[in-house]
Amino acid sequence: MVRWIKLSLVVVTMFWGAAQAQDESRIVGNWRLVSVVYEDAVTHQRTPVLGLHPVGYQIATASGRWLALVTAEGRGIPSTDAERAQALKTMISYTGRYRVENHQVITKVEAAWNQSWVGTEQIRAYRFEGDLLHLESPPQPHPNIDGRVVKIIVTWAREP
Repeated sequence: MVRWIKLSLVVVTMFWGAAQAQDESRIVGNWRLVSVVYEDAVTHQRTPVLGLHPVGYQIATASGRWLALVTAEGRGIPSTDAERAQALKTMISYTGRYRVENHQVITKVEAAWNQSWVGTEQIRAYRFEGDLLHLESPPQPHPNIDGRVVKIIVTWAREP
């Protein structure tokens, strides 16, 4: 019985490792933004905070570099300090080293549009749907919406 349990654990571990390696290789590449939705942690209301057609790209390299840039639909060219401050609230950008663990992409942020993210680990659960990559954060205060607690739900399409 003990031998069977040990053998089962070895098989499960081998399968899990192979599945994780496959996911890591699927995440590598260039991705075009499809949507960004914030889900309020209290009301569960979903809002496309950057518009229905935001623009952005994400790059995940085989060597472990993550770079994401997301901008809102319809951004204008700022000419005043107030407009520049608003422009900062209509984007998200960060980069760092990433790893894949337990069906999550975890990025250790080295540089970001908002300094409060630098040094943090941004954790995103992931799932694939054909050529789409869906990422979802745990509930967290978001700097672009005055610290309101939301889940960030982002969908990316693989670029050819």
